[in-house]
Amino acid sequence: MDHFPIFLALQGRRVVVAGGGETALAKLRILRKTTARLTVIAETPDPALQAMAVQGQITLIARAFGPGDALCAALVYAATDDPDEDRRIARLARADGALVNLVDNLADSQFITPAIVDRDPVTIAIGTEGAAPVLARAIKADLEERLPSTLGVLARIGKGFRAMADALPMGRKRREFWADYYFDAGPQALAAQGQDGLATALEGLLARHLDAAPKGGRVDLVGAGPGDPELLTLKARKLLDRADVVIHDRLVPQAILELARREALIIDAGKEGFGPAMAQADICALMVEHAALGAHVVRLKGGDPAVFGRLDEEIDALTAAGLEWSVVPGITAASAAAASIGQSLTKRDRNSALRLITGHDMQGFAEQDWRGLARPGAVAAIYMGKRGARFIQGRLMMHGAAAETPVTAVENAARPEARAIATTLARLPHALAEAACTGPVILLYGLAPRMAEAALPHLTEEFA
Repeated sequence: MDHFPIFLALQGRRVVVAGGGETALAKLRILRKTTARLTVIAETPDPALQAMAVQGQITLIARAFGPGDALCAALVYAATDDPDEDRRIARLARADGALVNLVDNLADSQFITPAIVDRDPVTIAIGTEGAAPVLARAIKADLEERLPSTLGVLARIGKGFRAMADALPMGRKRREFWADYYFDAGPQALAAQGQDGLATALEGLLARHLDAAPKGGRVDLVGAGPGDPELLTLKARKLLDRADVVIHDRLVPQAILELARREALIIDAGKEGFGPAMAQADICALMVEHAALGAHVVRLKGGDPAVFGRLDEEIDALTAAGLEWSVVPGITAASAAAASIGQSLTKRDRNSALRLITGHDMQGFAEQDWRGLARPGAVAAIYMGKRGARFIQGRLMMHGAAAETPVTAVENAARPEARAIATTLARLPHALAEAACTGPVILLYGLAPRMAEAALPHLTEEFA
């Protein structure tokens, strides 16, 4: 991010536009929506600028921009349509201590003006750092259609009520009041009674929330899926947006954690097989501790919480503490990995059963029904099997599995850095050693990548 988005306070402050043509007028169309004091400096101002000056909308100075013209100015726009003149203006304005934007000159500008969706006081700024103005305009048009024109009315009246709403305790209770107002009671009152009915509706709503008994804490055990934020369920996204505390494991990437509320407490409870780990008892204690204090806790697990996620232990701890809980499924790594290589986990006349197994458990390498897995056509998704690859290979071949049985190792399934290593059971340990995988790996035993390049253009020579 080269440009940090902020909203600058402009009430009563000077903003200077240097230029008298259409470019300057275009900037003024948006600047006139602010409460800034606008000054335009131009040798030959457009008649429209002169009309604005007569109406008191701007202060017009009919001469070239000079030293001292940007003193006490918050912002200066160099908008003369002459690149050399714009650069001269920028040098003088910077010397006066102002931030300068050279219109259509991203490299020399100190700030940029985003595309704006205006529902005053709700303002949405859309920026592409100058890379794609057409895209910014398309996003703006889409948002303009989606957001009701009454949004600004709700926000203005709500803003005036904020001091009274401070009677509610900070945090969840106050958030629930405002959510109720903006998404339920407020729109209903506005539709039924108009603006005059909003104040009464707010007072009644506040009284109900003040009188309501405080809600107890709860824990939602949520599947974060394989790591792609777009593969999160809608329910998971909503819960992340509401959570006071998010306790996550190491397989949850930053892109998903960023979907949590900015004010939420984020706790890393990561575990790594045969490596550093937070004890399960400590994770359970964390959930209980925060929920017992009234917090809404999201226990965020990679994949699906019910697939090798020690879900039962966490549910038992919450139940023993008398806390409310729910489980929100996620897309498990086996599904994401199979999708990435264009294969089905089950197939008529090949396998009517699918096994989800773990490569190791608390005691070490895990024993399985190796004889059943060794039968021709068997398919299994082996979680946490990277370190136990040689053990798995030995057990399967000992029980009659064919050496040429296909195995595909998928690393970082569904993430941008995902890759697949196609091999056979005989070469599995060697192939994984050569690949030197550093991310989470799932082994798809009995499946090879589908080779149709037209259908899967992302497949590489690793599949050869």
